[in-house]
Amino acid sequence: MLVLVVAHAVAALAAPALVRVLDRRAFAVLALVPAAAFAWILVRLPDVLAGQVPTEVVPWIPSLGVSLALRLDALAATFSLLVTGVGALVLVYCTRYFGAGARGLGRFAGVLTAFAGAMLALVWSDDVFVLYVCWELTTVFSFLLVGHDAHKRASRAAAVQALVVTAAGGLTMLVGLVILSQAAATTRVSDLVTYFAAGAPTSAAIGAGVVCVLVGAITKSALVPFHFWLPSAMAAPTPVSAYLHAAAMVKAGVYLVMRLAPGLADVEPWRPLVAALAVTTMLLGGIQALRQHDLKLVLAHGTVSQLGFMVLLAGAGTRDAALAAAGLVVGHAMFKACLFLVVGVIDRRAGTRDLRELSGLGRRAPVLATAGILGAASMAGLPPLLGFVTKEGAFEAFLHDAYGPAAVPLLALVVLGSVLTVAYSTRFVWGAFWRKPGVDEVAWQAPGPLFAASPVVLGVGGLVAGLGVAGLAPLLVAYADTLPASYPALLELTVIPSIGMALGLSVLAVVLGFLVGLPPVSARLTARHPLARVRAEITWRGVVHALENTSLRVTALTQRGSLPWILTTVFAVLVLGPGLALLLAADLGEVRVDRLVDSPFQLLAAVIGAACAITATRVRRRLGAVLVVGGLGYAIALIFALAGAPDVALTQALVETATLVVVVLVLRTLPRDIADRNTGRQRVRRLLVAVPVGLLMTGLGAVALAARRAPPVSAAYPAQAYDFGEGQNVVNVTLVDIRAWDTMGELSVIVAAATGVASLVFLSRRSGAPPRADAQPAVTPSTRAGGWLRSARSGDGDRVLLLEVITRLVFPTMMVVSLYFLFAGHNAPGGGFAGGLVAGLALVVRYVAGGRYELGEAVPVDAGLLLGLGLLCAGGTGVGALLLGGEVLQTAVLEFDVPVLGTVKFVTSLIFDVGVYLIVVGLVLDVLRSLGAELDRRRTSALRREEVPS
Repeated sequence: MLVLVVAHAVAALAAPALVRVLDRRAFAVLALVPAAAFAWILVRLPDVLAGQVPTEVVPWIPSLGVSLALRLDALAATFSLLVTGVGALVLVYCTRYFGAGARGLGRFAGVLTAFAGAMLALVWSDDVFVLYVCWELTTVFSFLLVGHDAHKRASRAAAVQALVVTAAGGLTMLVGLVILSQAAATTRVSDLVTYFAAGAPTSAAIGAGVVCVLVGAITKSALVPFHFWLPSAMAAPTPVSAYLHAAAMVKAGVYLVMRLAPGLADVEPWRPLVAALAVTTMLLGGIQALRQHDLKLVLAHGTVSQLGFMVLLAGAGTRDAALAAAGLVVGHAMFKACLFLVVGVIDRRAGTRDLRELSGLGRRAPVLATAGILGAASMAGLPPLLGFVTKEGAFEAFLHDAYGPAAVPLLALVVLGSVLTVAYSTRFVWGAFWRKPGVDEVAWQAPGPLFAASPVVLGVGGLVAGLGVAGLAPLLVAYADTLPASYPALLELTVIPSIGMALGLSVLAVVLGFLVGLPPVSARLTARHPLARVRAEITWRGVVHALENTSLRVTALTQRGSLPWILTTVFAVLVLGPGLALLLAADLGEVRVDRLVDSPFQLLAAVIGAACAITATRVRRRLGAVLVVGGLGYAIALIFALAGAPDVALTQALVETATLVVVVLVLRTLPRDIADRNTGRQRVRRLLVAVPVGLLMTGLGAVALAARRAPPVSAAYPAQAYDFGEGQNVVNVTLVDIRAWDTMGELSVIVAAATGVASLVFLSRRSGAPPRADAQPAVTPSTRAGGWLRSARSGDGDRVLLLEVITRLVFPTMMVVSLYFLFAGHNAPGGGFAGGLVAGLALVVRYVAGGRYELGEAVPVDAGLLLGLGLLCAGGTGVGALLLGGEVLQTAVLEFDVPVLGTVKFVTSLIFDVGVYLIVVGLVLDVLRSLGAELDRRRTSALRREEVPS
């Protein structure tokens, strides 16, 4: 099973290359993947029907009990046959729907194939978290497919709308699934259903979880009040509408309801919520379908109506209703996909989908018309098609008390919905194929056999499935039997109905529906009906517009471009949020205030830090303020050192030094003095903000330390550092081994920061590596003596020769120290981060002493190269661990004998540390070349331009 899902992913990745080679013929090759899955499912059906459910379980997150659990029971087999069968036919259809060399065809083919794999994994998922991941994958792929024609505004708007609605519903569903899985103490969907089916006690939390799950289902299956996104999504290419919006994606919500109904149908408020929303959707969708002139929109609103009908049956929680729902799912996928594909052929060959412009097409395209009429007849529930069989079953289910006391009024509404279904089916056939008086026949190009093959197969399939429903019934009954029976005489699906109430209601629905579907009658009825004036799309746009306006007002209020105002807003929220929670908390734990310091030196460091903080508020010069704030950072480093954390203290001191350098480089472009806006009143305001925030952070720190109940995980780190990481420096081993994934994320942030800094300064690309030939002053006999200090030729203003000489002598020593920290950090204070900072500070010294040319002499390489090599080393360590048989980023130990040195133990995490070292050096170099060297170059160029006589 997992192999088939992976095969879809591989095919999706290969699709762009296939399209480049085969053009639109690549769709036929891609269709082999879902076709193979379809054949595999057919082969396994006997086992499924015999109760031998194929399963696959691959551990994913063992600590949370989450596995890639796949399960092929009767319900999953039913949906996966539709996903793969219809998917293969749609891919074949795409070989003729798109023109040769169509724009974005490779991306479209890949995304459509990936969607088929995600949908297949969704219906096979037996873990709530895997189900959610696949659920959201279908959402993302749907967004990409609906917005395929990105140059069209309607496509972009429809894609965003569908994404927002279904993704929000998916997140809500996740909350519900978490609540239910916690209550059942399992993440397995099958076990969860069994737990609640056994009569487990319910609570308000479980009821809320049920509502959250249903929100996910109704957003995905486009039920009221979220039904509006589906008609808007018709901006997508027709193959997308036929697959996603008829046979696959919108069925995901129906699938979820059918999957959970055996366990949750008896939990309040499942049934009343499902019944109310489904009936409203069924009637509203049917009425809106009668108002449309675009054939695709007729089918879209009809799909909304049919989805309401399916959810109504699926959510009843009874055996007969479940059987009718399963049959309707199969029938709807076949006839609605057929009709969408028919509309695609009409659109491509006639150039229009407007039923007012189409006339006499049935006579000119008899094969296509036959397929369309078969699909519409199945949708209307005419015998002997599958739609008729399932409609009869639905009527019988309500006659068998599907919803208890509410069964009779619901049956009346279902009959009304069936009347509307027959009406818009009639409207579709009349609009697409009938000859209309006074309307000229449109230009028509006969489609090739391959173009018409898929709709013909689906149309005829509905007829064959109806006549041979006895062969299909065992699969549907296998799912239905998982629900309790509501009537002694169990329902059976048959093409030959018994004379009774259900048949009479079917005849009534067909007769009335045909009359209502006549154009004059439908136009008159829908114009006067109150539901016809419902415009959820307008409501949605109004809500979105209101949210945008509100966000703009809030942003204008809080983000005024003033840093003090922004900080005040952030701090105020902090104080009012956690601060009030802290004050109102009943139990703050055992907060200790009896021991403030462990040694007098800690008190001295605290006094120094406090003095620096107070002095920073009084200094008038920007540089002075930065220096005293740096003093606070060094005081904190001293506290770390006194607390027995030399590694942290070293890192704090180096980071503080590097930060001072960066800030000083920025200050060069600002006035020296702080503006005279620090009035007494403003200082009082800041004091009113600073004091509560300081007290809050102190209180939060004390409470956090006192709130610990379990032993800290870090207590095991010293032993693990040597057992797993073969190192004695706990801090370094934690960074490069125990929590290497966290470090990888931080490295990505550092690279992003370096890129951001460079992009803010450099206009086109990074520069400033070695001195450029056009900027280097010419060498003269008077400057040739600068051989050792080659940057002496730079002419960068005033120079201090003694400082440059000392710098040249100190620089190698600092680089050696940085390499010592790199290689010794696994067992002693240091590591790649500390070593990189020391090397970066060595570059700072070179730049300060000799300017930008001296920096270029020190490191004649591009900073981007160092950043890239660093990421390559860090990422390569993870791949290397896999090649050595371990896990990603796991440290491997290699021992070998070296002459003179003896036995040498090498840990692969050192390579990871080298990557950290290079990235930190690259970051510092990027900052120096952007905020330092590049600004120097611009200032020098400006001065030279001023010196040139006009």
